[in-house]
Amino acid sequence: MTKWVYSFGGGEAEGSREMRNLLGGKGANLAEMASLGLPVPPGFTITTEACNFYYANGQEMPEGLTEQVEAALARLEEIQGKSFGGGELPLLVSVRSGARSSMPGMMDTVLNLGLNDDTVEELAKSADRRFAYDSYRRFIQMYSDVVLGVDHHEFEAILEEERDTRGVAGDTDLSADDWVEIVKRFKALVDEVHGAPFPQAPRDQLWGAIGAVFSSWMNARAITYRRLHDIPESWGTAVNVQAMVFGNMGEDSATGVAFTRDPATGEKALYGEFLINAQGEDVVAGIRTPQYLTEKARTEAGSDSPSLETLMPEQFAEFLAHSNRLEEHYRDMQDMEFTIERGRLWMLQTRNGKRTTRAALKIATSMAEEGLISEEEAVMRIEPTSLDQLLHPTLDPKAERTVIARGLPASPGAASGEIVFSPDRADFLTKEGHTVILVRLETSPEDIQGMVSARGILTSRGGMTSHAAVVARGMGKPCVCGAGALKIDHKTNTMLVMGKAYHEGDLITIDGATGEVMEGRVAMLQPEVSGDFAKLMVWADRTRRMRVRANAETPEDARAARDFGAEGIGLCRTEHTFFQDDRIVAMREMIVAEDAESRRSALAKLLPLQRQDFLELFQTMRGLPVTIRLLDPPLHEFLPKGEHEIAEVAEAMGADPARLRDRILELTESNPMLGSRGCRLLLLHPEIPEMQTRAIIEAAQHAARLTGEPVVPEIMVPLVGMLGEFERVKAVIDATAKEVNASGEPKIEYKVGTMIELPRAAIRAREIASAAEFFSFGTNDLTQTTFGISRDDAASFLTHYQELGIIEKDPFVTIDVDGVGALITLSVREGRMGRPDLKLGICGEHGGDPASIRFCEDAGLDYVSCSPYRVPVARLAAAQAVIGKKTASSETA
Repeated sequence: MTKWVYSFGGGEAEGSREMRNLLGGKGANLAEMASLGLPVPPGFTITTEACNFYYANGQEMPEGLTEQVEAALARLEEIQGKSFGGGELPLLVSVRSGARSSMPGMMDTVLNLGLNDDTVEELAKSADRRFAYDSYRRFIQMYSDVVLGVDHHEFEAILEEERDTRGVAGDTDLSADDWVEIVKRFKALVDEVHGAPFPQAPRDQLWGAIGAVFSSWMNARAITYRRLHDIPESWGTAVNVQAMVFGNMGEDSATGVAFTRDPATGEKALYGEFLINAQGEDVVAGIRTPQYLTEKARTEAGSDSPSLETLMPEQFAEFLAHSNRLEEHYRDMQDMEFTIERGRLWMLQTRNGKRTTRAALKIATSMAEEGLISEEEAVMRIEPTSLDQLLHPTLDPKAERTVIARGLPASPGAASGEIVFSPDRADFLTKEGHTVILVRLETSPEDIQGMVSARGILTSRGGMTSHAAVVARGMGKPCVCGAGALKIDHKTNTMLVMGKAYHEGDLITIDGATGEVMEGRVAMLQPEVSGDFAKLMVWADRTRRMRVRANAETPEDARAARDFGAEGIGLCRTEHTFFQDDRIVAMREMIVAEDAESRRSALAKLLPLQRQDFLELFQTMRGLPVTIRLLDPPLHEFLPKGEHEIAEVAEAMGADPARLRDRILELTESNPMLGSRGCRLLLLHPEIPEMQTRAIIEAAQHAARLTGEPVVPEIMVPLVGMLGEFERVKAVIDATAKEVNASGEPKIEYKVGTMIELPRAAIRAREIASAAEFFSFGTNDLTQTTFGISRDDAASFLTHYQELGIIEKDPFVTIDVDGVGALITLSVREGRMGRPDLKLGICGEHGGDPASIRFCEDAGLDYVSCSPYRVPVARLAAAQAVIGKKTASSETA
């Protein structure tokens, strides 16, 4: 029979951390901690396979699960000396989700399960009546929300009414009798809304909670989170059932969250928060202001509240020892939850902690230097796309700023934007083109889509481990939490601070590194690759095989590319420079010209401009390779539109507007993306490659004279599908280059290659390589022509395809390995048969996507080219691809 349940606790466990795919991250780590002899409340884990069975079989539980759960419950009762469902010492449990990849707050949890009208009285005898009924009301509220579908706001309304009636400010002021009355009202609400009494049988409660945790794997926020973090639906979630321990049993009890290093900066120091006489959800919910764990942190923050180190020195020392042991054991920064129940410390969870990218770099490089991990392991620890967090502007320290409030620096980075008060508005306005800052009292998992859309997040409540802080750090978004001076009213959509009201649409700036909230927009600075970032890049560069180039047309982009470590330009799209005001008219003259002489006249105006463009690129790259793609515009992008533009072009050409209008109609194409563009345009009008080649070679000569370094341009012919097309355009290039070289110095060597962006070109690669010296895969168009879909229009159905499971990822974001990838692999093999020294690269948007870069490494490409600000991402991903291949090879051996 399939084993669905694995027990842990009492100094032993049936599982281990290596079983996270089966037990989920939480279950695997609970088992590991139990095996290490740490004080873990005992329990059991229902496997992810059971979850997958549940969904594959009409939400039915697998055969044998009931019996295995009963056996695990009996073991749990024996270890705890308590009885589940009755007796003088009732056993209460928590029921939590646990996917193999951490998804904080995305799925459902139930605490204090096992309480009913009888067991609450037994609990009151062994503890405190007020505590017992407070725990019961928490259970009813949580269970009813998660399992029975009674909205938690309805319970909150009752609580608010009871506080007002009794004239108290918070829950701690309510007496035992108050809680008894509230429990009655809660149960009445359940009966009314749910249509049945609140379940009293603990086993019914347990199975209801297990089913709810499985079901929460497919709730809207979990689906959104999985999509954002590339977590497959097929992974499923485990369910962890664990004996309850209570941090809210008096002043000798506490609960907290801690990291073995600072998750915002990476500093090697215990970092976290706790609350006396509280349950775990009180810490992360932001309802109460937490206290600092260490005296050092308390002093630096200027807090008057005592630290755990001062209040409970023995428990703190024990927790510190466990923290150090766990970090050494896992060889990574740990995120831990703990509870102190009547002076006894319990370790509830450990996992590799989420951290900012800056902290991740610090932790990885520090651990490598400490000898905990190798340099290659440090390189593998950083998610390449997370480097985007460091490749965007930060606040200019010299800029004037009007600080209106200060909170906790929960997630570094800075952002300016319009205030919005609801996640839906954040999502809507972002889609309308606005940049917004989501302002909330506190965030909850339901806010996930708005948090994704917002540029930054600001809350008036919560600490460094609140939901807003944890999720924002994972997304790489700036976040300021606990800005208590802000009075936020979600009913009127206003934020009041320093006597001034701010409304939706008002501009503010937040700095997640300092916790400052500022009025208006503040100037930003461009980032630099330095410190730990630069150190890791050096390690990555030692490891990677492929070169990394940048797509760039302007000197500014080229300089940024060099600053970020680009090793050349892999794609200069010459048509992108023709949209400027001083060029567009001449470009239009050339396109609508009716004879070669008129075209040459227009091109003569563009020649010096193109020559200057290329000169600046060659000077900036100083001897590094520069690939220049000849003109490749769908002509409709440049044609004048409307009477005003037609009249303007006609005047510049000295032409009749009516005749020009007729000429434009002649040039109009039904499908311009597959029309007179690329090599077809160059063949129809050879004066175009003549002008561009002249500009390239003359610019290379000038750059070589200025810099004293050789310049070897790579001239790329676009949209080739047949050898004959390439040969004819290349003949024009060679003849023009020969003429320019004959009349100037130094003599410029150059390469001529093509862009592989049509399936026919990929299939006929051996033949084309007989004439072409390099291939650059234009995967944007290759994806369009392979699938037969337009990138600009695909969004209307590709998302639906992903939801249906037809495709896993958007093929315009990550290379479709089975289709487009197969064509690339074929082209690489056939191309090198035609020319063994053929240089191969990729210049589509996929060049900055880590998954696509892994494919490029496997395919044997020489380089990838991406946008300048993705260059560090590509450098790291290229190194990880090499390490990944090496690891896979050793595991196979």
